[in-house]
Amino acid sequence: MLSRFLPILLRLWLALAFVVPLGAAQAQTITTTAPHALVMDFDTQTVLFEKGADDPVPPASLAKLMTAELVFRDLKKGRITLDTQFYISEHAWKTGRQGGTMFARVNTNIRVEDLLRGLIVQSGNDAAVALAEGIGGSEQNFAAMMNVRAAELGMAHTHFTDSWGGADPAQVTTARDMAILAEHILKTYPNYYHYFGEKEFTWSKIRQLNRNPILSMDVNGDGLKVGNEKDGDYNIVGSAVYRGRRLIVVLLGAKTARERAEEARRLFNWGFHGFDAKTLFNANETVGTAKVYGGAKDEVPLVSDAPIKVLVQRGSPERLTGKIVYTGPLIAPVSAGETVARLKVYQGATLVLDLPLKTAEADEQGPLPERARDAALELGVQLFHKGLAMAMHSLEKKASGQAAAPKTSATAPAESSVTP
Repeated sequence: MLSRFLPILLRLWLALAFVVPLGAAQAQTITTTAPHALVMDFDTQTVLFEKGADDPVPPASLAKLMTAELVFRDLKKGRITLDTQFYISEHAWKTGRQGGTMFARVNTNIRVEDLLRGLIVQSGNDAAVALAEGIGGSEQNFAAMMNVRAAELGMAHTHFTDSWGGADPAQVTTARDMAILAEHILKTYPNYYHYFGEKEFTWSKIRQLNRNPILSMDVNGDGLKVGNEKDGDYNIVGSAVYRGRRLIVVLLGAKTARERAEEARRLFNWGFHGFDAKTLFNANETVGTAKVYGGAKDEVPLVSDAPIKVLVQRGSPERLTGKIVYTGPLIAPVSAGETVARLKVYQGATLVLDLPLKTAEADEQGPLPERARDAALELGVQLFHKGLAMAMHSLEKKASGQAAAPKTSATAPAESSVTP
């Protein structure tokens, strides 16, 4: 199919172009000693800061966030209730002896709500396995469910092998993926989020405190989870609210628990100050257009269900730039309300916003002559791509002296872009 740069509306250019340095103000800068970090504004999904955010690392107990998500989903769908009881198998009991534990007794039944508190507040491995076996039948089946769910949520660089975060080279995540998961939990399960803010839980007459340090800081933290590998690499996925704004902070790979806490505090305090909110587009306002082949119209407008807002750092010399990306052109018929593209907004080289765009209206199949014209044009483009691929293959062959089959692709991302 055709890959084309589409004209973007002047409205987008104006929305992005006015963000310029303000007087003599200097842009705030922030860094962190942690090797992997990401700060996201919850309401606008603006990424305020990132460092090594797509590098795969062991999640440790952060894997329990995905376990909690699957439990919340079953609760929301009515498949289980907080009073449903799950069995504590010998496997669950033994796994609880490998790290965090809620001290669940083997061969007993425990309510889902108590297991959730054991999972979230006490970071109990035994609670995680009991929930996994209760929902998935086995921990292996549950891990497969975790991976399916991660893919559905767009956690492209995450893979789970168990429900509690054991040391397995195949079990990895990224700071960006953990931020995606945290944002999803906050948005989708507000009725269950309070468990992450509970500071203590007692089970089997043993009182344990929540290990999340931001719950007792001056940043108004109310969740989510911490974890660490046996020999170090302290991780945190945290969320806090200040003056009505919520931030998500992810830190992975801190060397000590104290470093993890102090760096999280610094990033929260930085993120809550020094930013202005800019509305780029109102809900259902046309952002751009997507080309349609074989339709009654040449293109369809693209919109967002919600207002598109972004946080811009005060005094930053870096302008915002935006582009619309989709695999195109679309093939008629096209229905209204289809998610067909994404709006990507950058501040400098940093991707600060990545949101889906939907078709604002339908486009039915056009008359036969119109469809024949588009088909002929598409065939010509395919032949062009094939000829280009063969030429590139010939050049590569001469450069390397090796023979390889040329690769061709008829489908490529189409982009509308703007650089103020």
